[in-house]
Amino acid sequence: MVEKLHASGAQVITCGRGERPADLPTAVAWVHADLTRQEGGAALHKTASESFGRLDILVNNAGVQVEKKVTESTDQDWDLVMEINAKAVFLCCREFIPLMAASGGGAIINIGSISGNVSDPGMALYNASKAFVHGLTRSIAVDHGAEGIRCNAICPGWIQTEMLEAGFDVARNPDAAKKDALARHALGRFGTPQDVANVALWLSSDDSAYLTGQTFVVDGGLTAASPLQPRLF
Repeated sequence: MVEKLHASGAQVITCGRGERPADLPTAVAWVHADLTRQEGGAALHKTASESFGRLDILVNNAGVQVEKKVTESTDQDWDLVMEINAKAVFLCCREFIPLMAASGGGAIINIGSISGNVSDPGMALYNASKAFVHGLTRSIAVDHGAEGIRCNAICPGWIQTEMLEAGFDVARNPDAAKKDALARHALGRFGTPQDVANVALWLSSDDSAYLTGQTFVVDGGLTAASPLQPRLF
């Protein structure tokens, strides 16, 4: 998403808790920040204000998952998943909505998940955290639309990232699980980060100017099909 927005002419700031990625375009500003703490969002706010004086697009993308059922999940698991997937989104929106409103409005894009609509087995906290993101997205759209702020969520399905591989690793037969999963996708493949970036660019543009409070599923048809479909046809 950083690369897509930057290539399309946006001035981009991104962040993380580690070191600056080596492949990050040199024109993209990097801030070392922990978004689960108010100080992290404040550091981003300071950089945006000093560098640009305004904010037009906010993408909340930080996320983690824990592959456990409710009965297996610890308090530490709750803190990890909910702080990054839910609290960080809330804190960043609270931090940046005033700056965005002062700029005349803009687009907030929260990264939800199909797991906020339908539950993946053994990922109770992740499922719950993404449902929170979807609810918060609608609330922001309703409460701040008059300020010119649009807020939507992208709900990716199975995208080729380390998270996807971690999900298959806990299956009894990872290879069989992956084969079955592919058969459940109407397009016959998993998604790529580029697929999600394309939607993020669209939602941040004037082409989506009348869209707010919506959750856009990007899953190659996975959740459109009956669960019986791969076995019957």
